[in-house]
Amino acid sequence: MMKGKKFLALTLIATMTGSMLAGCGDSSGSSGSTGSTGGTETASKEDGGSGEVELELFSTKTENADILQEMIDGFMEENPNIKITLTSEADAGTVLKTRLTKNDIPELIAMGGDSNYTELQSAGVLLDLSGEDFISEVQEAYLDMLYDVNVDKEQTAYGVPYATNASGVLYNEDLFAQAGVEVPKTWSEFQDVVTKLQDAGITPFELTFADSWTCLPPWNSMAPVIPDANFTDERKAGNTTFTGTHEEILEKYLWLLDYAQEDFMGTTYTDGNAAFANGSAAMMINGNWAISEFLNTNPDMNVNMFAFPSVDDESKNTVTSGVDVLLAVSNQGTEEQQEAAKEFIRYALKPEVAQSYIDDQFAFSAVNGVEQTNETVSGVSKDIANGKVSNFPDHYYPNGFDLSTILQQFALNKVNGMDDAQNIEETLTSCDEQYDAANVE
Repeated sequence: MMKGKKFLALTLIATMTGSMLAGCGDSSGSSGSTGSTGGTETASKEDGGSGEVELELFSTKTENADILQEMIDGFMEENPNIKITLTSEADAGTVLKTRLTKNDIPELIAMGGDSNYTELQSAGVLLDLSGEDFISEVQEAYLDMLYDVNVDKEQTAYGVPYATNASGVLYNEDLFAQAGVEVPKTWSEFQDVVTKLQDAGITPFELTFADSWTCLPPWNSMAPVIPDANFTDERKAGNTTFTGTHEEILEKYLWLLDYAQEDFMGTTYTDGNAAFANGSAAMMINGNWAISEFLNTNPDMNVNMFAFPSVDDESKNTVTSGVDVLLAVSNQGTEEQQEAAKEFIRYALKPEVAQSYIDDQFAFSAVNGVEQTNETVSGVSKDIANGKVSNFPDHYYPNGFDLSTILQQFALNKVNGMDDAQNIEETLTSCDEQYDAANVE
């Protein structure tokens, strides 16, 4: 139905920003690639001489490069006639945008279920996978989450949800025990925990705002809970604004900043992860994707997660969770390449392969029957299993609305001494102006 749009797509997708988040986790924490680095002229063609089909798997997350390569190696061992080269680059959004404008589309794409996926889906460059037998292996709830970010909420699977994530509050269990505090369930309890940590000489929060994408998790935790539940739909329709609905979020956001380490604006994600792993602070507001980084630095760290307690009504507080990785197939390749790409997805959905992925990434699976049992995320596992989750609100914002940079400036204004009321007013005005500029069909 949408294939006729594929060349128009290249103009549309040229508006994509370079801010593909790993989720939720961003790629800027690492660099480099495994295998190819975007020079994929040979990888995008079938090798007629040897009968070998060559594919490129383009991943927007550098954090999962090693486990993806293991999956590729296992698949190629079982399918020696198919060669897959992994591309995993630090600035994946910019690279992919550039390649799309040149009609150089990877045969396989591993990306988040966010606005970048929506751009590709609406542009008509992704293969409809709805009729494939492996779709039944995916939990219906995550397919619904994907449909929800399709243009016009089309009930068609242009990707296969594979791994899901959780964003909230990561905490050092040993430092909590040292201060004699327990996991808070409400905003008031959260404030009390922070105060007690500080009184015990423990820095409450390690923030890494030198990388703008890490400014998003506090917002993504509070925005699904505090404003009206239908805000994202109403904002897209032009029936409401950030101004007048999101003040409480920014007031609480400013409060958090008062309890972070001194140089949080100059701390990078990489450096902050290392510091947090070594006990610099009791909490970090981020997602499960950071846990492997902590344990690489300090394998003995006792880390866990809890849902960000946005309000005092415990029943309303949720874990922010979304499709962290979906597997999509380009409809631009040959029929042989498309079939080979589908075979890789079928392989990836095997329970033992899906289990190896989430074990490596401390993630959660969209595959039926595959469960995350690691203790480092036990604090949110029950909430996720019980459906006490909200999707990332920024997955519903238009591509080109650079909220992370707006929030980074908001935090910098705080550091520079701007009056809080003025800072909140200017930030929400900026949100509305930039949202409106990006909210075009």
